[in-house]
Amino acid sequence: MLDARRAALAHLIDHAPLFPPASLPMPDALDEDRRARADDHAWLLARLVWPASRLDELEGEDRALSVLLDGPYRDDLRVQAVETRWSAGLDGLAGEAYVELPLEEGLEAKVAALAERGLRAKVRCGGAELPSAEALGRFLRTCREAGVAFKATAGLHHPVAAEGRHGFLNVLAACAFEDGTALTEDVDLDADSLRWRGLEAGADELERVRREQFVAVGSCSFFEPLDDLKELGIL
Repeated sequence: MLDARRAALAHLIDHAPLFPPASLPMPDALDEDRRARADDHAWLLARLVWPASRLDELEGEDRALSVLLDGPYRDDLRVQAVETRWSAGLDGLAGEAYVELPLEEGLEAKVAALAERGLRAKVRCGGAELPSAEALGRFLRTCREAGVAFKATAGLHHPVAAEGRHGFLNVLAACAFEDGTALTEDVDLDADSLRWRGLEAGADELERVRREQFVAVGSCSFFEPLDDLKELGIL
């Protein structure tokens, strides 16, 4: 039987060591990513996030990439996904493309436009401004109803929510139980299930949610969320 922790966490982390707050120099960023890939918990890793303008620095690196579109990119690398902002427009996007959406009026229309084109959404969960649980819950609900998968980034590198931050297990619970209230309440994950308010989501349901809704978390660190998961006794 599939372990619920694997279903919830496998290939969750899109590793972004070049980006704030880590902002590692390129050699250190690659060293950090190599250490992550050599770790016993490397199954948590998804892709390396890298700007299109710096892809030449990855010459000789065999790494699945999610590319931030700040310029043209080479198609001879293992580019599995691209990321851009709504303000950059949707022309030319296809496949696994994540479009960062502002959490403001008109969200439903923007998500509908992504659904029409078969694109995915991206949401910032922290950084300069922490979105409210209500705003984030609205985003999750809108994406679910439109059938649009998403990734989350900025400030979501901790498993559980606390004062001044969201947690990726809370986001997973809000998706699995279709209730944004889970964004701010206690959740628990073990080998059997993800639990909230006496409800349980087993491995099969978590695998579906990860595939159809909550695809990845962009995190500048691999080891910080891993250490948190260990401290919580989840891993």
